[in-house]
Amino acid sequence: MNWRVALLLTISLGIIIAVAMADPVPQDPLYHQFADQRPMAGVPNFLNVMSNLPFLLFGIAGWRILFTHPETVTAATKPAWAIFFFGIALTAFGSGWFHLEPSNNTLVWDRLPMTIGFMSLIAIIVSEYFSPPLGRKLLVPLLLAGAGSVAYWAYTESLGAGDLRPYAIVQFTPMLLIPMIIILYKTRSDLGRYVWWMIGFYVAAKVAEQLDDPLFAVGSAVSGHTLKHLLASLAPASLVFALMQRRGRPSDNIASSR
Repeated sequence: MNWRVALLLTISLGIIIAVAMADPVPQDPLYHQFADQRPMAGVPNFLNVMSNLPFLLFGIAGWRILFTHPETVTAATKPAWAIFFFGIALTAFGSGWFHLEPSNNTLVWDRLPMTIGFMSLIAIIVSEYFSPPLGRKLLVPLLLAGAGSVAYWAYTESLGAGDLRPYAIVQFTPMLLIPMIIILYKTRSDLGRYVWWMIGFYVAAKVAEQLDDPLFAVGSAVSGHTLKHLLASLAPASLVFALMQRRGRPSDNIASSR
């Protein structure tokens, strides 16, 4: 084991231990009180619902590239890419349903597709920067861990003692480890610049989420949460663009013959 792998494993283990030692984190009941609750065309919370449509569009776009231009990825990495874009497309439905009827029950179906995206993204990065077979082997365990984190939160909420700690690990650990992998192994894949865009859009979306009320109060046109959806959808769009740049290039020259 070289020092870079040891560093990544140490940080991962440190995050898990630190979060496990923290107090349980229940879901804030005020989370469901979004600034923009205006109905339109008979649809409650219209803009927060409809702003999820880009996730569906970019998920479909990713799938279309994968299956019309198979040279963009290798056979070993294709399952992770396909599941990633599937999760992105599902996010449109899960988040849309949640914003139609905001509650902890519908929030489960908002978060499950997102864990598909987070966990399959890790498998993609491992495949691209380390080993496609390793990424493929990790895919199913990672997906189960992601789904398990949401199931654990939902179960603890049903007991009146909600705990978001495992879900926090699933959501935020990739955003820490993935930039480190790109920095430490930057010459191993051409995805680096696009992943940086992805991270930038994700961070901007989280900032917009925290400014839900202030942004809505400024002009009452678009709330911070609606803007969050639009910015967050540009994160996977960055990887769609990355695959578009690979069209026509032999896949064994892209990420796998290392």
